[in-house]
Amino acid sequence: MSAGRSAAVALALATTSAAALLIAAAPSRPAVAPIVVAQVPIDGLAGEALAGGTLRAEGLGEGGRLVLVSATGASRVLTADFASAADPDVSFDGQSILFAGKKAASDPWCAWEMRADGTGARKITCGAAGVRQPVYQSTIYTITPKSVEPWVQIAFVGENPGERNEARVAANTSLWSCKTDGTALRRLTYNLSNDLDPVILPDGRMVYAGWLRSSAKGGPNGRVPLLGVNEDGTDYQVYAGDEGLRVKQMPTPTATGLVVFVEADAVAVDGSGRLAAVEQVRPLHTYRSLTGDADGFFRAPSPLPDGRLLVAWRASPDRRFAVYRFDPATGAREKAFEDRAWHSVAAKIVAPREAPDARSSVVRDDDAQGTIYTIDVGLQAAGEELPKGAAKTLRVVEGVPATPERPASRRLLGDVPIADDGSYQVQVPANTPVELQLLDGQGRALRRSTWLWVRNHDAQGCVGCHEDPERTPPNRLFKALTAPAPVLNPPVGERRTLAEAGAPEHPAAAAVQADVRSIGGQR
Repeated sequence: MSAGRSAAVALALATTSAAALLIAAAPSRPAVAPIVVAQVPIDGLAGEALAGGTLRAEGLGEGGRLVLVSATGASRVLTADFASAADPDVSFDGQSILFAGKKAASDPWCAWEMRADGTGARKITCGAAGVRQPVYQSTIYTITPKSVEPWVQIAFVGENPGERNEARVAANTSLWSCKTDGTALRRLTYNLSNDLDPVILPDGRMVYAGWLRSSAKGGPNGRVPLLGVNEDGTDYQVYAGDEGLRVKQMPTPTATGLVVFVEADAVAVDGSGRLAAVEQVRPLHTYRSLTGDADGFFRAPSPLPDGRLLVAWRASPDRRFAVYRFDPATGAREKAFEDRAWHSVAAKIVAPREAPDARSSVVRDDDAQGTIYTIDVGLQAAGEELPKGAAKTLRVVEGVPATPERPASRRLLGDVPIADDGSYQVQVPANTPVELQLLDGQGRALRRSTWLWVRNHDAQGCVGCHEDPERTPPNRLFKALTAPAPVLNPPVGERRTLAEAGAPEHPAAAAVQADVRSIGGQR
């Protein structure tokens, strides 16, 4: 589904004092609306990328600011009274700007909203331990016996208090949400390594970058594919996985039905890399590269109404980032804005756009469990088939997040039998990272998943195990549904580590295939 055409808006803005004046390159085509530009100081991109180029450096955006640039190139600073401002997003009616900001340098990063002219800034939330990359969500409905009220929400990247990622090189981050008044704060994703870069698709789903360090593909640091999830954290699955380069991030939908993203085998300190794309209607099998290594460094693509993108671009690491318009169809690039004293690292058009589809939610906070099921574990990708009936048991393993004091670990939740038609269903603790393992008759692991989870009262399922996620499920009642789902939710104090349970902490790679497709079956 392609994004709606935005209404064209022309708005001239006066420049302010010489201190706030920015030097803009004259665009080769007239702009149709103002843009809001995120900038960082020239020395604000120092440091190193983390975990061999898997994760961009922490602290990007410190000392940054937001600038509003008119169609004529006139510009003014919107966040002069903030110590740092970053990550702008524009409301669907074009009247407001959401951003991450710090009033004082010692403050935590919080989500703020202001009018499009920079007035009326108000704090929404600082999350559980800080907020970055806030985005407007489409309307979400929770239908219960007591409520059918719509929720107007934002989503954001938030630190999880006390957690480090699996590599223990940075704080662990997940996607979170809250209402626009700051209430109803909820964690949405439960990966053991960083989730970041959320964006809302026209159909109301979110796509984001998720570090799957437990994946056997991509070397010791795994991969960062694009993942999809509903706005309440349900129906987690792969969106764009193994095709292309190892790290995919900063996705954005275009008006012509693409999702364009930045990719690299090892990202730069600022997260920049090449551009690639998939089609929204079939993202798993439509990957294509849009730029090459000789085309420079791109970051933070965002859509324009005509199908082009605003991107931050520089030719080499010793140059400044400036804002360009980029055409995914032709690769043509033209300068839209440049400031000789700052890096311009992201930009969004300030104009109305079509609101994504509203969504409903099945999540119920009064239910501490959720259900995971698979129709037939024997359904595999071509070349990866298991002998029929080889998988006898499903083992469910809980992931315990790393902290500054200890590494991440695994605890056994329990085993359930696999029916003779290859199906299973099981109830597990909600909002808990789990790994699924298929065991043979001798208890040896044949397949395992990357980290996944299920939200309260939700049912998360796949067609098979490592199958092509576009496969249609067999038209039959699978046997595991003919009996109540076993419950694997022992008290926390009774959950043994795998070593205590007599199982290896990390199954041998020769005996186990881990693949991001293991979380992405047809729902």
